Amino acid sequence: MTSKNIQQRITELRSILDDYNHRYYVLSQPVISDQKFDMLMKELEKLEAENPDFFDSNSPTQRVGSDLNKEFEQVRHQYSMLSLSNSYSEEELRDFDQKIRKLTDQKFEYVCELKYDGTSISLRYKNGMLDKAITRGDGTFGDDVTNNVRTIRSIPLKLKGGGYPEEFEIRGEILLPFSEFDRLNEEREEEGEAPFANVRNAASGTLKSQKSSVVAERKLDAYFYYLLDENLPADGHLENLQATKEWGFKISPDTRKCVDMNEVIAFIRKWNTRRFELPVATDGIVIKVNSLSLQQYLGTTAKSPRWAIAYKYKAEQASTILQSVSFQVGRTGAVTPVANLDPVQLAGTTVKRATLHNADIIKNLDLHLGDTVFVEKGGEIIPKIVGVDMAARHPMAQPVDFIRNCPECGTPLIRKEGEAAHYCPNEDGCPPQIKGKMEHFISRKAMNIDGLGAETIDLLFNEGLIKNIADIYDLQKDQISRLERLGDKSAERILKSLSESRQIPFEKVLFALGIRYVGETVAKILAHRLMNIENIINASLEELTAVDEIGGRIAESVRSYFSNPENIGLITRLKQKGLQMQLDEESLANRSAKLEGLSIIISGTFEKNSRDDLKKMIEQNGGKNVSSISGNTSYLLAGNNIGPSKLEKANKLNIPIISEDDFLKMIG
Repeated sequence: MTSKNIQQRITELRSILDDYNHRYYVLSQPVISDQKFDMLMKELEKLEAENPDFFDSNSPTQRVGSDLNKEFEQVRHQYSMLSLSNSYSEEELRDFDQKIRKLTDQKFEYVCELKYDGTSISLRYKNGMLDKAITRGDGTFGDDVTNNVRTIRSIPLKLKGGGYPEEFEIRGEILLPFSEFDRLNEEREEEGEAPFANVRNAASGTLKSQKSSVVAERKLDAYFYYLLDENLPADGHLENLQATKEWGFKISPDTRKCVDMNEVIAFIRKWNTRRFELPVATDGIVIKVNSLSLQQYLGTTAKSPRWAIAYKYKAEQASTILQSVSFQVGRTGAVTPVANLDPVQLAGTTVKRATLHNADIIKNLDLHLGDTVFVEKGGEIIPKIVGVDMAARHPMAQPVDFIRNCPECGTPLIRKEGEAAHYCPNEDGCPPQIKGKMEHFISRKAMNIDGLGAETIDLLFNEGLIKNIADIYDLQKDQISRLERLGDKSAERILKSLSESRQIPFEKVLFALGIRYVGETVAKILAHRLMNIENIINASLEELTAVDEIGGRIAESVRSYFSNPENIGLITRLKQKGLQMQLDEESLANRSAKLEGLSIIISGTFEKNSRDDLKKMIEQNGGKNVSSISGNTSYLLAGNNIGPSKLEKANKLNIPIISEDDFLKMIG
């Protein structure tokens, strides 16, 4: 390559990697596999090393990546939070071992740990109490996510036993278990949201939520793998980890000490298949020198420690032929492209289809019909296409174009600004949307109609017996019993369940309506704040966004739903059928107007009530929870360990600061 060509390739690689870094760390939307990213990074590192004249301090090779978010307060790490060098072969591991042995002649051991696939976290403890939780960020500064981390049950807020340093840091990985990932994606699809691509994205996105109540609901888990302080219990890394277990931290039971690289490689081979039996995602093994004094002697590079390396398993991948792309319409009208493939064996299953998510994915992959594509299963549960063999493409192959009209009803699709998905707006006339809304309405989490399922709804719809959710309550026994696979007993069970559903609480009825973005939590918040369906129907955008945790997108969706005369007609019919359209008497009895018109922000930790309980009390008494301090804030409800920036801003704006006891007196 000429000097000019080398410079062009370096510039190209820097641009590509900067874009991938942004998508991975900031948007939580990776578009290539970790291995492909690492290969591009190594190519750039090699070119830069061989051509020092083209050095640039802003090159991706000089960074650890960044997930900093301006919505959170940034905190400097006491110890830099570096990334690890990656390896994909046993040969690279032996090179790593030889480099260490050239730097020291003392005997040493390795520690092998499962490399969990989540989002990194660093916790600070003072006097046995959790003080700060900080994300990796750019390695020097991270986001303060302490309030969110406090909701994670496997993280101790107060340490057990004794023998821990007065102040220390401990690092680990926050994870979303596979079972919770499946549940969460099911809910997101019900609410019209795009599903998370993998467990790592889901964990990262959850940890960065502006609402700690959302974090609490998602049941994150955490494993810890590194202790930092000047005065630790032992010189051995593994011995220190075992000490943290006694203090209440969760560490992997599968961490092992190895006397040499041969034992390390045996450990890696053992977990190549066993890792799929775990309830959480792993993507490799981390190998560390056990002695802390030797770690300190070996030191670090600008990006990573010299005493540790990550071995990353190659994601399960196979190549096959893309035969066609079909487009599915969900109950919210979201159109999802699905790749139809020649059957291929992958991770023990036969794969015939792979998700393509949206038009941007198709465009980024530059997909053509008949392409030889690479399908992967890594931390992802659903197979996905990660690349195309361009050399195998037929010169006459036709590109895959995203459709412009709904495949079910022919209506032109729309794509709202800032959203990835295309939608069919014909919600009242598009069969999959109509049936999808009915299936959602009768589901277990909504009206819980026993005996009715997707097949029966499909049958009733095709027979012309039901056209919307209100029609379900007009069904007669003989109409049901004469249908295929049904009879008198099935009909009686369905009608009995329909009758019992009239007692389902208002918040579940509101969720069952299937309003876009109104999931279980949002429905409950709206129901308890506005109390009945009339108040919700008549609420303005300003009144809706004034409700805690209701943003502009949700408010607009609610207004749009109730602006449709067809939907108002449905509500009227459902009311006539006896469904609950207001809060029950017990819920209403616990309400008051003692905090009417007051905006209250909560900060810190409390002795008598949780933060979520205090938020509920504010709502029940007519007040409004706010997430940031402004001149319109009525009170700062302050607990222990309150953030200094909030306290300073409250004093600057002369916002009254009240304690938990003051607040409890206010509401009696």
